[in-house]
Amino acid sequence: MNVRYRVELSQAERGELTALLAGGKHSARKLKRAQILLAADAGVSDEDTAASVGVGESTVYRAKRRFVEGNLERALSEQPRPGAERKLTGKEEALLVATACSSPPAGRARWTLELLADALVKLTTHDSLSRETVRRRLAENDLKPWRKDMWCIPQIDADYVARMEDVLDLYAEAPDPKRPVVCFDESPTQLIGEVRRPISAKPGRIERYDCEYRRNGTANLFVFLDAHRSWRKVKVTERRAAEDFAACMRDLTDVHYPEAQRIRVVLDNLSTHSAAALYQSFPADEARRVLRRLEFHYVPKHASWLNMVEIEIGVLAGQCLDRRIESREQLAAETAAWEQQRNAARARIKWMFTTQKARAKMARAYPNPAAKSGYGQRVKTSVPRY
Repeated sequence: MNVRYRVELSQAERGELTALLAGGKHSARKLKRAQILLAADAGVSDEDTAASVGVGESTVYRAKRRFVEGNLERALSEQPRPGAERKLTGKEEALLVATACSSPPAGRARWTLELLADALVKLTTHDSLSRETVRRRLAENDLKPWRKDMWCIPQIDADYVARMEDVLDLYAEAPDPKRPVVCFDESPTQLIGEVRRPISAKPGRIERYDCEYRRNGTANLFVFLDAHRSWRKVKVTERRAAEDFAACMRDLTDVHYPEAQRIRVVLDNLSTHSAAALYQSFPADEARRVLRRLEFHYVPKHASWLNMVEIEIGVLAGQCLDRRIESREQLAAETAAWEQQRNAARARIKWMFTTQKARAKMARAYPNPAAKSGYGQRVKTSVPRY
């Protein structure tokens, strides 16, 4: 026989539950129990409470019973669930994590679940361990030792910070048609042709294409992106030599921004991205003429993410280049169509990272001249911390 439990919350308990629901990170079960108790305190029936919270009436009943027979903490907390005891103790789980973070055995490129289970059997008194036990313990520690990410690890020094804040300040400026900010980069791509004609899709059958293909060489994409307006330009070339870079810069001044007084160009540290490339390609007076209207701003080394055009190149790759394109002519036609559609749609990159956010998130990595000068104690209170 079910007992009808009556929930009467004090003002303090009511405030605690309201604050719990208003903010902070809590489990969905805990939040639902808080909703149940507040509804019960307001006199809502179990049936209506269950429907509004999205639980069964038995869940409503149990939450009310645990509050009446215990207290608020007991009603909100998770009861121990039935089941077998964990096979690994705390020390054994720590040993598993340490093993997964160490180098794999000789002759193996990476740890697998089977290798880790065998290694733990040798290191503990267990006769055997299942792959699932190892997988669950690793998942709890957010570990996947069979995976690796390639990453450029930058050295954040004064030069890195100076270049980063220079670029971020450019992005934060108000748009100025006379002094536009243009992000520039290149991306190589392979030209892949079909050996056999693909079979078109039909109802109930997806498109099929042959695994064999013909490699027709490579091409290069130079991509321009205006940081403050919805404009981008893709130029297809055979290579990315100094002469090609110089031609792009002349196009920027003479074709794309003929009325601009000064074009600020954000670019990376590739050896061809320099004023010298223009002198290698044009007569001195022509090179000087173009350079007078250009202002190069270099992102830090290993920080290509600061170049807004990298995002645009990712969009181009996903929307246009994710297929087999067999010739440079076809590549030029397809990228031109993509460029026209994206410009017509007035697509923009919404840049959110600012100098203030950089100082807040990367404060520990910033150089600390006060500590080196010996005046740390005196200037510490006068310099604002971000």
